[in-house]
Amino acid sequence: MIIPVTGAVGRGPTELSAFDAALVAAGVADRNLIYLSSVLPPASSVRRVARIVGTPGGWGDRLYCVMAQERAAVPGAQAWAGIGWGQDDSGRGLLVEHHAPDEPTLRGLVADSLDALCRNRGITLPARGIVVAGTECVDQPVCALAVAVFEAAAWRRASRVKKNRRRTPPRPTTEIFAVQCHPSVSQ
Repeated sequence: MIIPVTGAVGRGPTELSAFDAALVAAGVADRNLIYLSSVLPPASSVRRVARIVGTPGGWGDRLYCVMAQERAAVPGAQAWAGIGWGQDDSGRGLLVEHHAPDEPTLRGLVADSLDALCRNRGITLPARGIVVAGTECVDQPVCALAVAVFEAAAWRRASRVKKNRRRTPPRPTTEIFAVQCHPSVSQ
């Protein structure tokens, strides 16, 4: 299994639009992202790429990935995101994703996490790599992200109700709850 990993940054009038711009820059927009934990199956080949090209799936399909993101909206603040990985000779391994306000902190978190995950399992993963992305907020919100793409899956079509089969409507509730809100009281 080939697992491309990339980093990207985006800017926009809101933090959410900056995140979307980063997704577009990374090549993973227009999919529903399903976050995975960080385990690489045997025979995996992790590859650094400038951008995910030929993103699997189509508009709205599920895209299984490991992703880190960091947003910044205050001028002068930085946003950094990264994914690091380690593998053994069989290709099995681990990915870790982190975000931080600066690059040295990010790289330290990734290295410390990979070391700890290996210790937790009593394994060594000698082949290591990292992808980081970072940017600084100047005059509008920014987002840095790193993403590793596994695979996509289409949604199943909704099953149709057979013509002769009637749906039973839900039973009405017999209890009535009244809530009175006063304009002067905030909830």
